[in-house]
Amino acid sequence: MKAAFIERTGGPEVIRFGELPDPTPGPSEVLVRVRACGLNPIDTYVRAGTVAMPLRFPQIVGCDLAGEVVAVGGAVDRFRPGDRVWGSNQGILGRQGTFAELASVEDRWLYPTPAGVSDRVAAASALVGITAHLGLVRDAGLRAGETVFVDGGSGGVGSMVVQIAKRLGARVIATAGTPDRRERLLGYGAEAVIDRAGAGDLAARVLEASPAGVDVYWESLREPDFDTAVRVMAEGGRMVLIAGRDARPPFPVGPFYVKGCRLVGFVMFKASWQEQAAAAADLARWMATGLAAPIAAVMPLAAAAEAHALQERATIALAGGSCGKIVLEP
Repeated sequence: MKAAFIERTGGPEVIRFGELPDPTPGPSEVLVRVRACGLNPIDTYVRAGTVAMPLRFPQIVGCDLAGEVVAVGGAVDRFRPGDRVWGSNQGILGRQGTFAELASVEDRWLYPTPAGVSDRVAAASALVGITAHLGLVRDAGLRAGETVFVDGGSGGVGSMVVQIAKRLGARVIATAGTPDRRERLLGYGAEAVIDRAGAGDLAARVLEASPAGVDVYWESLREPDFDTAVRVMAEGGRMVLIAGRDARPPFPVGPFYVKGCRLVGFVMFKASWQEQAAAAADLARWMATGLAAPIAAVMPLAAAAEAHALQERATIALAGGSCGKIVLEP
């Protein structure tokens, strides 16, 4: 099979595209013919070695996939050849990745693809959708009628947070940097979308849109401003962090605990398979009715190194230029 893989960690240029042996599914594994795979920032960190992971060289890169079942192991009874499936959480924690024509995946990390949902959409929505669901449902305990503020609402995760929060009955305020991105978030149902670089301080503009404060503050940017966050959070507010590994910002301890706020941070790949499956069940139902991560580019699998470089320019160098997910197809 053709695959995008690395034999050592490093920059995008260490990714090779070539032939590897076809995988053979173990007893609890499913062999999937990959039709689409989504690229995420974590993929670039694992490839670069900046997030330490046990790797089995040659290591196939990539977390997300969608495709069709080719064969199943003897202990698998949930799937059979011909089924369409999607999933995530591959290419990490000792598992091989998804950027290949074939992937052998434990059945617990795979989910049925709803009828009418394309492989592109399923692959693009996998990691970012599960991340958004875990943060809103498991960690923030979002309830219908509450207000969510999404700082960085036009990115892959942020876009899913906006859409899922609306499906859970919340009111949503978000930030986005360009008119077209703000228009897209309004189309998702956000009540107000703020130009983060606009006039006036951010806290004042958030409070103008939600005078009573926000119940959940979702921070997806790499440099959180806790003074702003605590200022706009309502009594008992919850803040969710999913980025900023190297950030060390000041923290307003007094105002935070006086308001009875809570702060939670997490990485999706440390969630149990049961937690991820519960999130995936909701996501599948919602994808069938239009939930989808925005797709910025579709590229051939052979261009995996180029895609990694593009992802890094957008998320690490902060050069922008990407307003959604990069999807690769074998």
